Parts: sequence; structure tokens; C-alpha cells
Amino acid sequence: MTAIDNPTLMLAIATSSAALMGTLIIAWFNARQDSYLVSWAIGMGFVVVALGAMSMRNGTYDNGLMTLAYSALLTGMTLIVRGSAQFRGARPRPRMMVAIWLLAVGAVAIPYLLGLSGLGTIMLNLACALFMLLSGYHFLAGRDESPVLMVTGAVLFALTGISFIACAGVLAASGQMVLYAAPSNWAEQFNSIMAIAGLSGLGAISLTLSQSRATRRHRREAHTDSLSGLLNRRAIFDRFGLDHLPLGTAVLMFDIDLFKQINDRCGHAAGDAVIAHFGGILARQVRPGDTVARLGGEEFCAVLPETPIEAARAIADEVRSQFEAHPARLLGEHIAATVSVGVATSGTAESFSSTLSRADSALYKAKHAGRNQVFSAPPRQIA
Repeated sequence: MTAIDNPTLMLAIATSSAALMGTLIIAWFNARQDSYLVSWAIGMGFVVVALGAMSMRNGTYDNGLMTLAYSALLTGMTLIVRGSAQFRGARPRPRMMVAIWLLAVGAVAIPYLLGLSGLGTIMLNLACALFMLLSGYHFLAGRDESPVLMVTGAVLFALTGISFIACAGVLAASGQMVLYAAPSNWAEQFNSIMAIAGLSGLGAISLTLSQSRATRRHRREAHTDSLSGLLNRRAIFDRFGLDHLPLGTAVLMFDIDLFKQINDRCGHAAGDAVIAHFGGILARQVRPGDTVARLGGEEFCAVLPETPIEAARAIADEVRSQFEAHPARLLGEHIAATVSVGVATSGTAESFSSTLSRADSALYKAKHAGRNQVFSAPPRQIA
């Protein structure tokens, strides 16, 4: 069986890379916030340029051309590592990546420019292996998101890295420090197969995970109030609206006092600033495990599991006092505002809607008693 020649393999890998690059660009147009797609797409672009140049060398081994081609390949590999780091949400380290890229390019270019093309090719394979293993590390580190897919991606990166190490090992064992033609051995064949399989597999994995993230993001956006960053009315009723609340669950109703006057006097931008500011205070004052939401307009709600009425009142009063003491700001101006609060705790087999209604009645009394106060509802009366 005749082995496939090196230029054909290079073209096959370049074609796979170009197809993946196009797919990544299309995916990015549908998810502009996913910057890792851009890093991967640009990285694949450099890989395509490098492989295209390598496939058209017609059996020659021009050191200058190969230095440029391999520099482009290493640039693409560096961007793939950066995209993998962005993909798992790691903090960007551009200086470190530039330093690694410079070391890799230097380790490859200097031997080539000295005429030691074999040594340069060994260093190239080792550098590519390093970049593949670094990308695999980022996938493995982010495996909590989707263990099967992320670990599979890490394995594909690792196998591709190992294939580059095999290429370097076979070439080093042969002792060829100067090359006059592209190496042709089992390791090169293994590397080419892994490159094509790896690109296809990693492309499918990455796009599947990207789509999964987009689905989760859309679901989260559908349940989040864009102005305050809290849950919206639909989300909190989905969470608590169908079942009975556990006995002793506190429900707090907040209503920003005279909110219409704030809009009329200071403008809707000021009203939005007050809403966002109060949402932040409310989120900071509650405990882990509590749930907060904006019900609509100037109304907010908090659900506090296993909280006695006096403890709930204390939390509500702290929110009230913090909001009064630390007004919202817009364009350097303070926007004074206060909030009234109604508090109720759930009785036996009482629904969220019923407890919320009693908290709303207590809020109504706080409003009529002069605002900027906390009132609590009496215990539920069992008929």
C-alpha cells in the first residue's frame, strides 16, 4: 500500500483547517461575546497559510521559506492556546503568551537560518507539542463544565502533542541535522492523521460546547432582569410559585418610595440608576442561599429560607438603612431615595403567592404609615 505523499497530507490538513476556520467565524457572528472563537479562527488562519506554503515547496527545502512558514504555524498554535484559555474562562496572560511565542520562533528560526534545518524541524515539533499540551491542559482544567466533552478534547490535544513529540524523536534518532526534503516516516504519518482527526474532533467538541453555552446564556437572560441583574418575576415564580414554601420561609416585599417622582423630577436615566443601585444593595445584604428578584417597576422581592420574622425584619431594615444612607449617583449627582418593606413568614402548607400577598399587605401599611419603614404581617390564620 503506497503512503500518501507529504504535500497531499499538508493540503488535506490545510483544507480541514480552512473549513474549521470558516465554521468558527460563522459561530462567532452568532455569539459575538465569545472571543475565544476569534482567537481560534485567526489561529487556524495562520495554520492554513503555513500549511499551504509547506505543501507547495515542490520537494525543495528552502530555509528562508520554511522559517516564514513555521513562524506562521507557531503563531497559529499560540493563538489556539490563547483561545483555549479564553474558552475555559482563564485570566488572559498576553505577556506570557508573547514570551512563549518568541522563544518558540527563536528556537526554530535560529537553527534554520544557520542551515541546520533538521535541528530546526526538531525544535518546531517540540514547540508544537508544547502548544498542543498547553491547550489540552486548559480543556482538562475546565472539565467541570462538561466532563466528557472537555476530557475528550484534552485527550485529542494530548495525542496530537504526542504525535509531534514522536516526529521530533524519530528525526533526532536519525541524527539528521540538515534536511534536503521533508521527513517521511511513520511518525510523520501518525502526526498527519492526528492533525486531521484532531481538527475534526476538536471542531465538533468546541462548537457543541459553544452552542450549549449559548443555550444556557439565553435561558439565564430570559430569567434575569437586565437593569438590576437580579432574577425577574418569571424566574422567581418558576422557582417558588407552584409548591408550598417550607414552614418559616420569610418573604420580603420592597417598594422604592415615590419612584414616579424621581422619574418626573430627575428623568428616567436617574430612575434606572436608582433601580440598579437598589438591586446591588439588596443582593449584597442577603445571605448565601437567599433569593432576590425584581418583580417589575420599583418592586423587589427576597425569599429567605428558615428565617424567623424578627431576623427577617432585621435584614429588611439593614437593606432599608443602607439604601437611605448610600444614595445612587448619576453623572456625579446623588439621587436621594428610600424604600418601604413588608415582611411575612410562611405558615403551614402556605404557597409562595399567599406569603407574598401577605408581605405586600404589610408593605401597603408601611407606605401609609409614612414610608421608609419595615412592617411585618401577622402570622397566617388557619381557617
